[in-house]
Parts: sequence; structure tokens; C-alpha cells
Amino acid sequence: MLRISMAQLNFLVGDIAGNARRVLEAVTQARYDQNADVIVFPELTLTGYPPEDLLLRPDFIRRVEIELTNLTGQIHGIDVVLGYPRCRDGKLFNSAGVIRAGKIIAEYDKALLPNYSVFDEKRYFEPGGEPCVWEVKDISLGITICEDIWYKTPAQRAAEAGAKLLLNLNASPFHSGKAPEREQLLQKRAQESGLPIVYVNLVGGQD
Repeated sequence: MLRISMAQLNFLVGDIAGNARRVLEAVTQARYDQNADVIVFPELTLTGYPPEDLLLRPDFIRRVEIELTNLTGQIHGIDVVLGYPRCRDGKLFNSAGVIRAGKIIAEYDKALLPNYSVFDEKRYFEPGGEPCVWEVKDISLGITICEDIWYKTPAQRAAEAGAKLLLNLNASPFHSGKAPEREQLLQKRAQESGLPIVYVNLVGGQD
């Protein structure tokens, strides 16, 4: 049996060190109290969401990299999936990493960047798209991030890459009537892809 813990927590925008401490606390609880094999955190866990123009500051991104390195070295005995901004070849991506035994063993870059209403991710991020699949207890897990789940292709790519279960990391804001719409969407996506979906959202408030 695969046991997955969903860390739907309130992460503070800009408080990178504090958010990392919350991650470690949740990881400890999931590993020792819940006997979980995997713990999944929301989109952009380390920065909080939405970090907006903080992402344009090189020192902010460097702090994320330092904190992620420190955090990674402290994680053992459980797979941790969490979101953070990732700089590669001079480009910034909205990413999720899989941490196991003190190392990042896989990374996924958000494919579809929302750019409407309260969202302006194209201002900051480059789109990804390559699927990310890894195994836990002989079960292949895939990752998508927030907007990815609203469209068919990212889940399909994960399924074609061998995923048998999909983890979807979110930082979706609340508004009235949205929950049933999300449930219907996830049901549709699960039917299309043939994958059960673990949907993990951020909670709390930031405006």
C-alpha cells in the first residue's frame, strides 16, 4: 500500500526560511506519525504564492536555492514533493522537485502558465512541458502543477510516460462555487488519462 500525505498548509509569501521550517515540521509528522511514503506540498511552497515581483530579484532566487539545498539535506526516509522557482540556463521555471534521501531525484516544470485575472505567470516564468515520472513502492507517480490540470495534454503526457497516479500541486484562490467545478474537472481529467489524481492546494490568505 502506498500512503500519501497532503500538506495543505498556509505558506507566507517571501518567508523562505519560515516556509522551509514548516515543510520540515510537516515532513516529520508525515514520516513518523502518519507512516507516509510520500508527502506532497502546494505550488511554490518555498516562496509562498503569489511571489510576484520578488521573483525578479536575483537575491530572492538565490535565497530559495540556498534554502532548498539546506532542506534537501535534511530529508530522509520519505519522498517529498514541493514547489519552488527554479533557474536554469538563465530562465526561471515554476517547478516541483522530488526529494529523496538528501537529493533531488526528479524535477517538473509547469507547462501551462495562467495569465488572466489575478494571474500573471508569463511575466516571470518560462513554460516547461516534459513529463516527470518516478517510482515509489513499484508505483509510478507523475506530477502536474495547477493550471496544467485544466487541460488534457499535461496529464496525458504523464500517462504516456508511465505514470499510474498523478500528483497535482496547486495555489488556486477561493471563490464561491469553484469547488464543485474543480471536482468535475478532476473527474473528467482522471477519466481521460486513466490516472487517479491527488489534488493538493495552498490554504490561507495573501492579497
